[in-house]
Amino acid sequence: MQLKRNIYFRSLFLATLVFILLGAGSAMAYFHLPTTVSTSWLEAQSNLDNLVILDIRTSAEYETGHIPGAINEPFEVPFSAWVTMRDDLLLELPDKADLFNAIGALGITKQSVVVVVTQGAAEPPFPLANATRVADTLIYAGVRHVTILDGGYARWVADGKAVTQEVPAITPNNFRGSVNHRMFVTIDYVVRQINKPHGGAILVDARDADVYNGLVVEPWADKPGHIPTARSLPAPLIWNEDGTYKTHEELKALAEAVVGSNRHKEIIVYCGVGGYASSWWYVLTQELGYTNVKIYDGASQEWVRYYDMVLD
Repeated sequence: MQLKRNIYFRSLFLATLVFILLGAGSAMAYFHLPTTVSTSWLEAQSNLDNLVILDIRTSAEYETGHIPGAINEPFEVPFSAWVTMRDDLLLELPDKADLFNAIGALGITKQSVVVVVTQGAAEPPFPLANATRVADTLIYAGVRHVTILDGGYARWVADGKAVTQEVPAITPNNFRGSVNHRMFVTIDYVVRQINKPHGGAILVDARDADVYNGLVVEPWADKPGHIPTARSLPAPLIWNEDGTYKTHEELKALAEAVVGSNRHKEIIVYCGVGGYASSWWYVLTQELGYTNVKIYDGASQEWVRYYDMVLD
């Protein structure tokens, strides 16, 4: 009986401490932040402490109209706060110092609740992948609470939510995160996994199926086919036609059909230049609970410089 009482009071103390540290109105959001949020969720949480609505559309799109309170830092290729070009490779990670400076300039802290907003449905769905690339980069940099507006700005407008042209003030900070060095791997790491005698990591190709099969050759990787041992899991399957994410069960079925149900098996995702791979990394780790997923950021663009693709 005494042991039960001690456990009870210890749990009560911890719960009270969390309540005090996080605040009654925000504790639920911190510990139960979903992978994507609806327009209604975002509207209801507009006064949430530490909320940052991060609009990554172009400056022109943002100036035409945006979600009240949203700040703008466009996702632009080849250079922006979110990606750089290195050794002529697109969508590479910025240097750590540059990334930290950019995040701090936006007023984002490690404790911020960041909602990434992109335009929405498009064909091909590159804007949707832009959102996951930004979300992944923030997570890589040590921002702990990141989510994506389901359906993007287009869904916000379609749902009749308020828009504005007013630009909010930003209070910059000295952001000093802690990057996740295990999240991205090099071409040499991929080669070692492929050549392991008894099989290494599961290699996932997130490009369109026709690209994987060699029926289409993309301009940034001029050899048809895919990296040896890679399995096809096209990123566009993640989204519905309106740019919203498929259900948890649908995403789970798609993933397990290709990579299996072992949540601890090492998985390496790649694509053409680094966009689509970020989408499956985000879904696998943040939505489905896979714990050992990495991105090969050099992607097909780098691979074809040194090795052949295969058709099988």
